[in-house]
Amino acid sequence: MKILFLTNNPLVSDPLYHWLIAYGEDVLYESKPIKASFINENNIGFIISYNYIHIIRRDVICLLPHRIINLHISFLPYNRGLNPNIWSFIDGTPSGVTIHEVDEGLDTGDVLIQRQIYFDIEKETLRSSYNQLQHSLQDVFRDNWKLIKSQAVMPRKQAEGGTMHNKKDAQFFIPVLNYDDRISIFLAKLKDLNR
Repeated sequence: MKILFLTNNPLVSDPLYHWLIAYGEDVLYESKPIKASFINENNIGFIISYNYIHIIRRDVICLLPHRIINLHISFLPYNRGLNPNIWSFIDGTPSGVTIHEVDEGLDTGDVLIQRQIYFDIEKETLRSSYNQLQHSLQDVFRDNWKLIKSQAVMPRKQAEGGTMHNKKDAQFFIPVLNYDDRISIFLAKLKDLNR
């Protein structure tokens, strides 16, 4: 089965792409928007989206039901959308990683696997927490890929509620954003900014 690996962040996602190849998978790499015709022409049987900025359209989703997954560094349903790591600290929501099926919503598909991760905000920086989330997500994927690929993992609906953030929302924290600040310092700066 040919796998389509979608990403726009090779620095983060390429280790997983190379792992799939070493694992013996037939993988096609793409960063541009995809169409149903592309799926058919390339005989794609499974799609992995990881740090991919484009929306996967309905016609593509219909071609591969339950065979399109997204790897997301949040503990869904919290922090759908952009900057999930940062928003987990601002909103006080759980941090973690989720592998979920792709549906027509943004990070709303059924959950396959999740792992909650706890950070000491007095020790960790935004950068170190982001890196830990990415490493954890890749570990979870590698540990469960065989089960995911064979559809042996039972999908479950996301919990009600949650949070969602877009690019515009980031204007709230951009003035004090320094990825090397300890998380507690970042939160203190943000509080001072919004007094």
